[in-house]
Amino acid sequence: MTALDGTGAATTPRKGGPRRPRVRAHRRGVPLPLLVPGIVAIAFLLVPLLALLVRAPWKSLPDQLTSPEVWQALQLSLISATAATAVSLVLGVPLAWILARTEFPGRSFLRALVTLPLVLPPVVGGVALLLALGRNGVVGKWLDAWFGITLPFTTAGVIIAEAFVAMPFLVISVEGTLRAADPRFEEAATTLGASRFTAFRRVTLPLIAPGIAAGAVLAWARALGEFGATITFAGNFPGRTQTMPLAVYLALQNDPEAAIALSLILLTVSIAVLAGLRDRWMTGA
Repeated sequence: MTALDGTGAATTPRKGGPRRPRVRAHRRGVPLPLLVPGIVAIAFLLVPLLALLVRAPWKSLPDQLTSPEVWQALQLSLISATAATAVSLVLGVPLAWILARTEFPGRSFLRALVTLPLVLPPVVGGVALLLALGRNGVVGKWLDAWFGITLPFTTAGVIIAEAFVAMPFLVISVEGTLRAADPRFEEAATTLGASRFTAFRRVTLPLIAPGIAAGAVLAWARALGEFGATITFAGNFPGRTQTMPLAVYLALQNDPEAAIALSLILLTVSIAVLAGLRDRWMTGA
């Protein structure tokens, strides 16, 4: 027999003991003031992507994707994005460890500066790179005078521009993983005689490997889609600095069907990145 307690919750009598509340599942509707903006937001985000699929030149798509210009831009994009990710890993993982594991004056300010490229307009980042690493830049003039190295408008310049905008994504991901990891494992390793670097290499890196992988994927995707800093610092020279986003911009002016084909490739890569991070972001909670 079922009864109601003082709060209105259903209870079931138990022999020799108090009544235990029985939880009822209630189906709650979405309030109309929230439902309408939510539907509009979904349409706002998805309709442009659906339009890209609807207007895609599916019949001529194989010819578009097999053109030498497309493969040239795709190859350069993949190489430069991978190299920029490697630079981000080599420099960003130690930086994330410093931000997460050490205490020093101005750490919060340094963290803000490190994450600044996330909100900085990419074109401004390209201008800053020119002023720093250009032939007459603060550092670039010494690179040119001492070593004969010129970075702007070269493939190396593409890698540097992409690493500049992509590294903060990796640093944030790795730092968050380090803060969630228990530092006592590192302390135990050091008390057993391991150096700080050995503890980092043998203990910390395996613990934070998933965070490093997620940050690397994000950095790679961000580098692959970079446009503003690349065109400002490295230019748009086919075969040397013209990446996929730059090829899309150029093709949109002369050959819209080629621009759509290139956009579909970038869309496919973005979906693949989201699918790769699904287990970490969407089901990790």
